[in-house]
Amino acid sequence: MKINITVETTIQAPIEKVWKYWNEPEHITKWAFASADWHAPHAENDLRVGGNFSTRMEAKDGSMGFDMAGTYTEVEEFKKISYTFGDRKATIQFIPEGDVVKVVEIFDAEDENPIEMQRDGWQAILENFKKHVETA
Repeated sequence: MKINITVETTIQAPIEKVWKYWNEPEHITKWAFASADWHAPHAENDLRVGGNFSTRMEAKDGSMGFDMAGTYTEVEEFKKISYTFGDRKATIQFIPEGDVVKVVEIFDAEDENPIEMQRDGWQAILENFKKHVETA
């Protein structure tokens, strides 16, 4: 049975900016990593049902890296994105609340790493996203 993990944050920005910065490769490369010693040198995104995405995440010292890639299963502009990656699924909800947008990400846990480690990593990436949107 799959375990779901949820991470969320609230961003001080209009939904249009949040959506754009989440989906455009030029922005994805500025936030899609969990710590300052990592980066995302490349991203591709075909945001449509059946479209694929791929983001390269690497340690800045070159010691390791991986591609986060998947296929979109649902896209509702300014509201929701769902995708599969391997045998796992994820959904991101964008919920405007006045002058802010709440972003809620729910994903299937994998079996290799502890739940807390996965949650912390995905939360760190989401916090990088928040920082990028609010300061760009």
